[in-house]
Amino acid sequence: MRLLIVDDEQPARERLRRMLSQEPGIGAIDEAADGIEALERLPAFRPDALFLDVQMPELSGLELAASLPQPAPLVVFVTAFDAYAIKAFDSNAIDYLLKPFDAARLQRALQRLRDRLRMGAPAPALPALGASNQLDKLLVPERSGTRVLPVVEIEWIETADNYVVLHTSKGQPLLRQTLAHLLGQLGERFVRCHRRAAVQLALIERVVPLDKGDCELVLRGGARVPCSRQFRASVLERL
Repeated sequence: MRLLIVDDEQPARERLRRMLSQEPGIGAIDEAADGIEALERLPAFRPDALFLDVQMPELSGLELAASLPQPAPLVVFVTAFDAYAIKAFDSNAIDYLLKPFDAARLQRALQRLRDRLRMGAPAPALPALGASNQLDKLLVPERSGTRVLPVVEIEWIETADNYVVLHTSKGQPLLRQTLAHLLGQLGERFVRCHRRAAVQLALIERVVPLDKGDCELVLRGGARVPCSRQFRASVLERL
């Protein structure tokens, strides 16, 4: 297993790393001091599971779990507070370790991870956010840091292998995420118009018909986005 420890307290990270390094079947261990750093490390390190603190500055463990790209690593929450247990398991956590814990308790958590990974089952998808609590910002890891991108700046989205391209007037950042999962988080503001694309509904200015039932969506900023006949009716209905 490849494990990423996410905790803003260095002594807690060091203790957990020592305990994990004594257990069999651990291939690699990395650390992140907060949720934003964890998101930056995910693409390169590709952990099987996160050992995730709950209370952290800027981005809590629960918020990080809800922001994980799909397919998401498994999550074990590690915290000194038992008040978050219900929310943790609602986010499909594999286990919930209360500090301080001993080696035997850690071994039970590791066995649960091994059992899930042995089954070849991916981490359960986190429930989509409803329109009342839809995301207003996305955290986009970049080489120079993490970009905070307001959702209103995203004109349209297209898939690119294991990523999505977020088309804005200021650039086209990449996010390691599936289009379907991201649309679930963005709520009703976006509509899927193609197997590989979605647009912000309020920005559509014109629908230009093409051959064979396809069409093209012209956005307020001038972008032209393909709309296939499979999605044309739903786009027009939403408009």
